[in-house]
Amino acid sequence: MNELITPAVLGIGIVAMSAAWIINTAIRVRHGYPLENSWGRSVYPKKDAETAERLKLMTQENAQLRAEIGSVKDRLANVERIVTDSGYHLTQEIEQLRLSGEKEKMQ
Repeated sequence: MNELITPAVLGIGIVAMSAAWIINTAIRVRHGYPLENSWGRSVYPKKDAETAERLKLMTQENAQLRAEIGSVKDRLANVERIVTDSGYHLTQEIEQLRLSGEKEKMQ
């Protein structure tokens, strides 16, 4: 019975547990969980000026993208309305645009 737990099996077990710990840590970091040291304190991500600046920039970019999505939705609504309207309404709108374009050229 003691022959089953040889030094090779024990070594393989230790290597397997270490690999599992490393993989677990990598998965946690990838999904945004903080890294912790042996005392349970958060090691990563650090909260410093660089992190605050990065968060500020990401928030600004998020606001810009939301505004852009809003304008794209408005354009899409106009295109859908034009496509689904009957030909008569479409002709009227084209004529109105043509007339307004001619008025702008005259001014």
